[in-house]
Amino acid sequence: MKKRKDIITVAIDSPAAAGGGTQAKLIAKHYKLQHLDTGRIYRLIGKLKLENPKKFNYSLIKKKINNLNMNSLQNKKLLSDKVAVSASIVAKNNKIRSIVHQFQQRCAYSPPLKYSGSVLDGRDIITVQVKDAMFKFFITASLKVRAKRRYKELKNLNKKNTLNIVLKSLKNRDKSDRKRKHGPLKKTR
Repeated sequence: MKKRKDIITVAIDSPAAAGGGTQAKLIAKHYKLQHLDTGRIYRLIGKLKLENPKKFNYSLIKKKINNLNMNSLQNKKLLSDKVAVSASIVAKNNKIRSIVHQFQQRCAYSPPLKYSGSVLDGRDIITVQVKDAMFKFFITASLKVRAKRRYKELKNLNKKNTLNIVLKSLKNRDKSDRKRKHGPLKKTR
């Protein structure tokens, strides 16, 4: 991969529903940067696994990632609880993480020429994916605030959940994100 020189690189880590993605979008728009919500890649792979349980393999993942249209990451079907659970499982697989890492590196260091650089947000962007980013942010909020944000987001998508269910889901997700063997969510200095 050939890295572009003189580009802006921004790395944002945050737990689910803390506002990292929102900040990444705002930064991307203001500075004309390519934005990649890395969690959506894992959701896309999780959805692929749910839809193709018998054909699901590393070759299928590579093919999907290599032919990825950034607009396909905006698919609202990626926001379902089933897909989130599947994404959490596939994100623990080191070989899948390696495939995704290569894609993230291209997005971070070789964005299309129309962009002045890139901003990536996720769970291990600062610690693994873009360790040498020009700007690094760790964004968080209390579990209660994040649950309210996610509940409101799901409600706007006509998803039927209770605040309590969302709270439990985020709590489990936090535990999974922080305890996973490869690329755990952690704050750095």
